[in-house]
Amino acid sequence: MDGEIKNIKKWNIVYPVYINSKKTIAEGRRICVTKACENPTCTEISDCCNFLKIPCAIELDKAYPRDFMQRGRVRVLLKREDGTPYNPVISSRKQFMIQVAELVRRHPNRTKKQEPASSSAAGSSKSGKGGKKKR
Repeated sequence: MDGEIKNIKKWNIVYPVYINSKKTIAEGRRICVTKACENPTCTEISDCCNFLKIPCAIELDKAYPRDFMQRGRVRVLLKREDGTPYNPVISSRKQFMIQVAELVRRHPNRTKKQEPASSSAAGSSKSGKGGKKKR
């Protein structure tokens, strides 16, 4: 494990912005909106890496260069030294980001947070009755 930690600077970097559906391509999103997820965090990306059995390291003190208010990034080791992937399903960085975005949507903490939000949105749409008023 110490050998891997020394080479951590050569690992691939994944910022949460890369898979954020709220961002545009100009703001840094790397995958299409339909496959991206809403506001991912570094810990969620790290949990997905652990689920996929891919070595990762979280760097919370680092910021995304285009938006310095976005704190945190994840370093990921997709391939071994001999060039074979750690997970045979994921062979490229883009496939990794698509897979992680899909897993972040199904993350246990995320599903609990989104349930109350969807019920309150349905309630607010009912209160908008009335239509056009006559003059």
